[in-house]
Order: sequence, then C-alpha cells, then structure tokens
Amino acid sequence: MHYVTEILAQKGRRVFAVHPRSSVLDAIREMNHRSIGALLVIEEDELLGIVSERDYARRVILKGRRSDNTLVEEIMSTELISTTAGATLDGCMELMTEHYIRHLPVLKAGKVTGVVSMGDLVKAIMIRQRSTIEELTHYIKG
Repeated sequence: MHYVTEILAQKGRRVFAVHPRSSVLDAIREMNHRSIGALLVIEEDELLGIVSERDYARRVILKGRRSDNTLVEEIMSTELISTTAGATLDGCMELMTEHYIRHLPVLKAGKVTGVVSMGDLVKAIMIRQRSTIEELTHYIKG
C-alpha cells in the first residue's frame, strides 16, 4: 500500500461523527461503543471539527467540567489538518507527526470521504515493508 485510497478501500469509508451540540458524554459513549479514539464533528455535511479522548481529558476532566452538560462544540478541535485519497502514506505519517495528531479526515471537494488513523498508517506501512522484505529475499535467493 502506498496511498490513502488503498487504506480506505481495505478498511471502508465509514465515518463516525457527532453533532456539535451533542453532549460530551454522548460523544464519549459513542467512542467507547465503536472502540475508537475520536469522532468527526459534522453538521449538515460540513466538517466543523474533531473531538478526541485527548480533548475530553484536557478540556473536560482536567478543568473539572461535567460531561453531561458540556457540548462537543465547546471542546472540539477546530484547527483541522486533512488529506485527500491520493495522498501517500509517508506524507500522511509526516503530517500527523508534525502536527501531533492521531486522526486525519480525508476530504474530496470539501466533503468527508473517510478517516485514517495513525494505527491505519502504521499497519499499512508494516504490510508494505513486509512485502518489500519478501521480494528482496526471493530476489537474493534466486
């Protein structure tokens, strides 16, 4: 695998999202239910932000706020870094490392078409490296 489109083809393009005026408690419940670390914040097909477990820890727990009466829009990250399906895995890895993020929305014409996580990238890069090692081993052995 070399491109985001290949990851999305394998894992699917399903996007888990939450409304900005949902409670943080509802968002955390959804993340727990889906076993994921972040949700996109979308209203009327427009990507407004992303809310993660990190946002919850820093902007709710550490500030002594209540999850049931704090809204997602109050704690979500709005300075979004995104990519396209044609982006390379290495480019995405560099982008995510540079900006200290773990989830990268995939956009086409401003609309969300998927999400890739740091885990998705690591897995794909490991598969690619394993394949390269096997090819080199076969080449050396003749």
